[in-house]
Amino acid sequence: MSRFPQVFVGFVLETEAFSLRFPRKRETMKALIMAAGYGTRLEPLTKGVPKPMVLVVNKPILEYNIELLQKFGIKEICMNIHYHPEQIENYFQDGSRFGVSLTYSYEEKLLGTAGGVKKMAELMGIDETFIVISSDNLTDINIGKMVAYHKSKKALVTIALTEVEDVANYGVAVMNTDGRITGFQEKPAKEEAQSKWANAGIYIFEPEVLDLIPDGNFYDFGKELFPKLVEAQGSIFGYQMVEYWGDVGNIEAYLKTNADALQGLVCVKISGRKTAPDLYLGKGTKVHKSAIFEGVTFIGDRTDIGKNTKIIGTSVIGDMCIIGNDVVIKNSIIWPDTYIGPGSFIEESIVGSWCHLKEHTHLGKLTVLENRSNL
Repeated sequence: MSRFPQVFVGFVLETEAFSLRFPRKRETMKALIMAAGYGTRLEPLTKGVPKPMVLVVNKPILEYNIELLQKFGIKEICMNIHYHPEQIENYFQDGSRFGVSLTYSYEEKLLGTAGGVKKMAELMGIDETFIVISSDNLTDINIGKMVAYHKSKKALVTIALTEVEDVANYGVAVMNTDGRITGFQEKPAKEEAQSKWANAGIYIFEPEVLDLIPDGNFYDFGKELFPKLVEAQGSIFGYQMVEYWGDVGNIEAYLKTNADALQGLVCVKISGRKTAPDLYLGKGTKVHKSAIFEGVTFIGDRTDIGKNTKIIGTSVIGDMCIIGNDVVIKNSIIWPDTYIGPGSFIEESIVGSWCHLKEHTHLGKLTVLENRSNL
């Protein structure tokens, strides 16, 4: 995809084709992250793991979203949590380690996307333009350009839209020539689709939109609020983003998003040291000299790679793993603290944390092992 060289200094943003300096008050823009979902389509990987904590190249996907907001100077962030909330709070704490200030909105009973956002907004005392982002996206969207577009349209709501080929898997927005959204189609057949622009789960809102959301009830953006705004011919616009967007909505998408990040298709921070053009190595990792790497590989901290092991394609091996001798790993993801026995073969699969695979284990395509599996 096309990309402009970018320099970010607080809220000053410059590119070859665009220059924007936010007014001083924009430095206080607040962000709300929707992080309360279960991730049922990622099961069994998400059994006991909240979806925002699913690892993409050895980091929770939620961490990339916090880094994106911080990159644009957005440091006051609230996220709603529900499923295993302690895992999110224990990892991110008050946010200071990531250069932000984090507040948590616990939902004992899920309130839906819009209902959860309203509760967070009240908790944060939001009274000016704010941004909402889904925690299960991976993107390098230029937030500065999206905010400028929102302001230029004098919009109440701006939805980031990403162009997709397989419209049958997405809800798409239909727009007029001015960018105003005139309708939605939910997972249309290709021949019936009026648009290829899918909702990317990133929104700019004016605070007045909060008055349209009922208090304390389950209320959804896609099924309730947005269609009602369109029906009332409200000021709801689509921002056609050109940057990378990927999600972890299902197992195939999860594998693809990891591969895209590892291959540099999205501008995010990959931890570890790049020791070769296609190899990232963590601290204290030991790799036997006979090991073979074919493709782009990430290996986390304090991991041991055995003799004659082959790692092929785009593969991720987490921290503190032990990979035995004569193992073949192909286009797969191994979460931290896992043991892979000698002679095992793993292809296009995902292995959770704290797993133990005995010698000569064979995992075929799209096999997914939840945490603490023992084979």
